[in-house]
Amino acid sequence: MWIYQKHLQYPARVDRPNPQLAKVIIAQYGGPDGELGASLRYLTQRYTMTMPEARGALTDIGTEELAHMEIMGTLVYNLLKGASLEQIKEAGMDGYYTNHGRGVFYVDPNGIPWSASGIQCKGDPIADLTEDLDAEEKARATYDYLLNLSDDAGVTDTLRFLRAREVVHFQRFGELLQLLYDKKNSKSVW
Repeated sequence: MWIYQKHLQYPARVDRPNPQLAKVIIAQYGGPDGELGASLRYLTQRYTMTMPEARGALTDIGTEELAHMEIMGTLVYNLLKGASLEQIKEAGMDGYYTNHGRGVFYVDPNGIPWSASGIQCKGDPIADLTEDLDAEEKARATYDYLLNLSDDAGVTDTLRFLRAREVVHFQRFGELLQLLYDKKNSKSVW
């Protein structure tokens, strides 16, 4: 069953248009360590998990990452909304604007489109959860860098929330990995 609530998981408040900030924020929308890749990675890997707890957690976290993608898309859109063409050019987003206007598209800050080549589903629960731990740490690090760059109080507040959720996801994946190791060591399951 799917239930979609028609509000963001956390407010995506922007104090003023800022295409320069939008240009870097888009990293967590369509960049290699962003929310799109995380959601697709986890929702794909869940099928080969050997424990119901792991399947459930990957489904929960994967759908939460979709909610985070919606937050990031809202931030990017609101940072571009109301910006003058001069501001867009000064931010180096004229190429982006040429292709997407003020729309939100899956690219990194350099304009490189998102690619599935950066995610993996090995079909081995331990290998996949280990990759998931790495992915959450990369996302956390990216949020740290974005927090350093943000000069917008509303955006900073939202980024702090999302960074905290990455830490929680990392902890959940660590717990699941330990459960898998415990099960593997108690009997042959592979």
